[in-house]
Amino acid sequence: MSFRHYRTDYQPGPKEEIYLPDPALAHAVNIAILLGQPLLVTGEPGTGKTRLAYSIANQLKLGEPLRFNTKSTSASQELFYRYDALAHYRATQTGANPDVKSFLRAEALGAAILRSLPPEPRRDALLGDLAAPTPVRSVVLIDEIDKAPRDFPNDILSEIELLRFRVPELDGASFAISEAKELRPIVLITSNSEKHLPEAFLRRCVFAHIPFPDDERLRSIVANHHPTLKNQPLVEEALDLFSALRHGGARRMDKLPATAELIRWVEVLAVVLDGGSLKDKPDAIKESLGVLFKSGGDVEEAARIVDGWAA
Repeated sequence: MSFRHYRTDYQPGPKEEIYLPDPALAHAVNIAILLGQPLLVTGEPGTGKTRLAYSIANQLKLGEPLRFNTKSTSASQELFYRYDALAHYRATQTGANPDVKSFLRAEALGAAILRSLPPEPRRDALLGDLAAPTPVRSVVLIDEIDKAPRDFPNDILSEIELLRFRVPELDGASFAISEAKELRPIVLITSNSEKHLPEAFLRRCVFAHIPFPDDERLRSIVANHHPTLKNQPLVEEALDLFSALRHGGARRMDKLPATAELIRWVEVLAVVLDGGSLKDKPDAIKESLGVLFKSGGDVEEAARIVDGWAA
């Protein structure tokens, strides 16, 4: 592909988070950018779906992603802007005549649309601190869309395709994305696949799935996050035990640990064990299992796996 923006070989700066996308994921990102379509990313919790948005923004030098955290009560309008009607009403009760713009605030996708346009009073009033002196491109993260009400994806079909929204409170003012293709926002949508998304919505997205990393990739991820532990026996033992914890239980775990937990767990093991073999310190390992597992039943099952592994 001659059109390429996002790379697997990017070297992050000293204050940037390390992120290692595989070639298939980087390819999907570039296709989404090329087509100007949202990228829908699925995968186990903790496999890096959310962090992908930050990695894209870092690589392309587009600043912090504009994030929309989807909730079970989210309405489609909230993806573009919020209107604090209650605060506006209270202000009018004081006898004042407050400007409605003081009670409007752009949200993730709305802010990205507005930031692609030249500055003007109505735009800047909605943007507040997000206003920029010149048009800019943004990365938009719509996180965990499967948490939204059933109608949410259908309600935003037209807006997310045309990148246009209307604000009735501003005399019906309408805002549309800049015609400059290089200013079109890069939209990343994550899903834990807890709910089926409508076919019409899926047709408007480029799809990518982040599989759980194999052993070699896990080794690379740990080495990049903990370079001082590279090639140490601790890492090999931790990865072997981690595999057993994910796959070796007599009962199915409520929630399997993912790469995010593994990275933190290795850091804890390096401090708590302070050298030596993990197999010699099963009790110390058990004390660290709360980093990996989040229920009493899972911790108990994991402790049994640790005993068997150490023996």
